[in-house]
Amino acid sequence: MSLSEKIDAKIAQREDWVLRRQKGITNNLKLFVLACMDERLPVEEILGLEPGDAHVFRNAGGLVTDDVIRSAALTLNFFESKEIIVINHTECGMMTAKGHEVVDGLAEKLNVDLQNVPLDPSLPELVLSDPKAVEKWFKTFDNVDEITIAQVEYLRNHPLIPKDTVINGYVYEVETGQLRKPHRILGRKVNTREELLSESE
Repeated sequence: MSLSEKIDAKIAQREDWVLRRQKGITNNLKLFVLACMDERLPVEEILGLEPGDAHVFRNAGGLVTDDVIRSAALTLNFFESKEIIVINHTECGMMTAKGHEVVDGLAEKLNVDLQNVPLDPSLPELVLSDPKAVEKWFKTFDNVDEITIAQVEYLRNHPLIPKDTVINGYVYEVETGQLRKPHRILGRKVNTREELLSESE
């Protein structure tokens, strides 16, 4: 390949990168990742992702919200993504308080009535008038394994998510730096006769 051909190839490659959406180029792995925003969760590293490989959505807890559905629906229906991976993690901050404690704390700290605060600044009519609904909106939880399974089910059962989408959830152990499946805690299985017997039955 001549030097000018190499230069032209680089220019074309850069153009494809910049104009991916205009050209209808999907992300490299056709993948949407939902993960917690926690700084201890190195999403790209643990999944081996390079720039351009996936659409990555992070929020508090790595939980399915209206904006997760909005974003997933777009990438799956219009950008040719075919797979969703959900990653939750141990020692998540969303397990440190109950919903009512978060609501009470914010109300006291900011001196606001959360029942009348717009959830989306561009949609001021979108408010939660029920105090219990406000608590639920913050989505605190008690069990990281159960919450991971629940997020996968929410996505699998949502009408805006294509039924042929491959959806799986994993727990990232902050203490080991490894991914595992929900409820597959190896530390509880190693050299534990009861676990071995229960799996063989």
